[in-house]
Amino acid sequence: MNTKLNMNGSWDVVKGELKQKYANLTDDDLLFVEGKENELLGRLELKLGKPKEEIGQDIEMVIHSSISMEELEFVMVI
Repeated sequence: MNTKLNMNGSWDVVKGELKQKYANLTDDDLLFVEGKENELLGRLELKLGKPKEEIGQDIEMVIHSSISMEELEFVMVI
């Protein structure tokens, strides 16, 4: 399975939200390198005991909820 996460917004904000939701996650667990989404999801799958698909959906939800209104307007204009 090859997953592409849609990274709109700051990864630091997303990391903070995920750490609040899953208290046992560390910065090392949430290390994100563009193009290596499967590695991130694999680490989280092992740590959380959840399938990659579910974790990917959680991340996407956090990403979309963290987009500011200015960014949303910018995305809609394009």
